Amino acid sequence: MKEIQQSQKHIKDLALSLGADVVGFCKLPTPTALCPDLPYGISIAVKLSDAVLQTIDSAPTFVYFQHYRTANALLDQIAFRIAREIEKLGFSAMPIAASQSQGKENPYRGVIPHKTVASLSGLGFVGKSGLFLTESYGSKVRFATILTDMPVQAELPVMQNGCGDCTICAKACPAGAIFGEKPLTSGERNIDPEKCSKYMKEHFQDIGRGSVCGVCIKVCPKNKLN
Repeated sequence: MKEIQQSQKHIKDLALSLGADVVGFCKLPTPTALCPDLPYGISIAVKLSDAVLQTIDSAPTFVYFQHYRTANALLDQIAFRIAREIEKLGFSAMPIAASQSQGKENPYRGVIPHKTVASLSGLGFVGKSGLFLTESYGSKVRFATILTDMPVQAELPVMQNGCGDCTICAKACPAGAIFGEKPLTSGERNIDPEKCSKYMKEHFQDIGRGSVCGVCIKVCPKNKLN
C-alpha cells in the first residue's frame, strides 16, 4: 500500500511539474479492448486561457483554434513523459492522445473516453453539454489519459452530475447538437457528435478546417470566467 502511494505521488508531482493542472487516478471497471493488460487509468488536464475563451462569441476564433492545438500538444507531451517514467518504475503504460478517434470506422469515439477516466477519478462530471466539468475550472479544460498496469487508487469520490436545471449550453449550441439532458447511465451520449462535427465543417471551415467551436465552453456558468 505504501509503495503504491509513493509511486502515485511521484507520478502526480511529475505531471504537475510538467504543466498539468489536474491529475486523477482510477481502476477501470473493464479493461479496454486495445490494451486489456492495462487496468488502471491516469487522467490529466490543462486549463484553457480565460482571455482566449473570451474571444469566442457565436463562433470560434483563430486565437482559440491555435490555443486548442497548443493545449493538446502540451497534454500529449505530458502523457508521453509520464508513460516513460512509469516504464522506468518497471511497469507498462500507454499514453492516449488528447484528440483521438478510431478512424473512419468510428470517427467520434476514441480508444477510451478521457471523460470516463476523469469521472472514475473523481475529477468532475459529464455535463448536459457532453463536456467534462471540473470542480476548479468548469469545462475550460482539455484532457489526456495514460493507461497502465501500475497499481493506482482513486483519491476522490465519483461526483454526481451538477448541471441541475441549466440548459444554457443547449440553447447556445449553433449546431443544435446538445439535447440538454443529463448523460444516461447506460452509456448513450447526450449530444450528437456527428451533427456538431458537420456544422463546424460547414460553417467554420476557414478556422482550423472546421475542427473547433468552443461556444458551449464559453457559455457554461460553471467556468467562472475571470
